[in-house]
Amino acid sequence: MKNFWKNKKVLITGHTGFKGSWMTLILSKFGARIYGYALNPISKPNFFDGLKLSSFLKKDIRNDILNLNKLTKSINKIKPEVIFHMAAQSSVLESYKDPLGTTKANIIGTANILEAIRSCKSVKAVLIVTTDKVYLNLEKRKKFKEGDHLGGYDIYSGSKASCEVITHSFIKSFYRNSNCKIATVRSGNCIGGGDWTKDRIVKDCAESFIFNKKIFIRSPEASRPWQHVIEPIFGYLKLAQKLYKNKSFVGAWNFGPNIKNNMRVIDVARFGKKYLNSKSKIEFISKRQYESEHLSLDSSKVTKLLKWKTHLKSKEALALSFDWYKFFYKNKNKKKLIELSFKQINNYQKKYFI
Repeated sequence: MKNFWKNKKVLITGHTGFKGSWMTLILSKFGARIYGYALNPISKPNFFDGLKLSSFLKKDIRNDILNLNKLTKSINKIKPEVIFHMAAQSSVLESYKDPLGTTKANIIGTANILEAIRSCKSVKAVLIVTTDKVYLNLEKRKKFKEGDHLGGYDIYSGSKASCEVITHSFIKSFYRNSNCKIATVRSGNCIGGGDWTKDRIVKDCAESFIFNKKIFIRSPEASRPWQHVIEPIFGYLKLAQKLYKNKSFVGAWNFGPNIKNNMRVIDVARFGKKYLNSKSKIEFISKRQYESEHLSLDSSKVTKLLKWKTHLKSKEALALSFDWYKFFYKNKNKKKLIELSFKQINNYQKKYFI
C-alpha cells in the first residue's frame, strides 16, 4: 500500500473535517502529495487546526464546492490522480435545522465534483464518501447490502441517498468509457479522537466524563455499528488502489463492522463512564427528531473482493477514542497529540496492514 501512494497526487475535499483530517494524516504517512479543498472547520476546537495539519498539505484551498467554476479551475490546476470526496453536511440533526443547506452541500456539491473532473484527464480514481444511512430503513433489523433500496426518512439520509443516485447517473452517462473510475463508499458511526461535531455521543461522553459533568443521552436503546475511523479509511485506500487500475471495482461498497460490534447508545455511555473512572450522572432526554433505531451493513462484498474487514471490537474503538480526548483535555502540550494520533495509526497498521 505504501509504495502505491508514495508521491501520488491526491485531492481530499472536506479535508478540514473529522474524517478528512484522519485521511490526511494516514496519506501523509504513506508519502502522498496531498491537496485539500474545503471550507474552514465548523467547530472550535477542531482536529485540523489542533494538529496543524495544513503543514502536511501541498496546498490548503479554502473554497466552497458549490462554486463549480472555482472548483473546476482548482482541480485542473492541481491535476490530481486520486480524489476522495468527503466534503458534506454530515449531521442528521443539523439537516432538520437547515434542510436546503444540507441538500445543496451534499447533492449539488457531489454533482459539482463529478462535473468538474470531466475536464481533468489526470484523475484515475474517485471515491465518493456517503453513509450507511442511504438505505430505506423500515426498522426490520436487516443487514443492508449494496443492491438494497435507497431511501431516507430524514433530510441528511435522503441527501446522501441522492448522492448515490446522481453518482450512478454520472458514471453511466459520462464515465463508461473513461479512464476515470468512480466508486461510492458507505460507512457510518465512525468514532475516534477529534470529532467535535455537535451531538456526537462519544465526544459528548468524553467531555462529560473527563470533567465529571452530567450527560444527557437521547435514544439510549438505539443500536449502532460503531467503528474507529481508521478502519474504513484503510479500506478506502485499498479500494482506491484497486479502482485506479481496474474498472471492475466501479460501483457501491459497504464498509461496516461485524454486527457483533453493534452497541446500544446507553452501553456506549456506560462503558465511557467506567473507562474514564467518572462519577458523572447519565440522564435520558426524549428524541427531538426521528433517527433510525437499528442500522447494520452487510460488508460481505468488500470482505470477499478486497479482503477488508474491521478488526477492532467496539470497546477497543471506544477506548482509542476516549484515550485521545483525555490526552487532548489533560495535556497542555498539544504537539504531542499528533504523536498520539500517529501512534494509534501505526499500531493499527502494524497489527492488521503490514
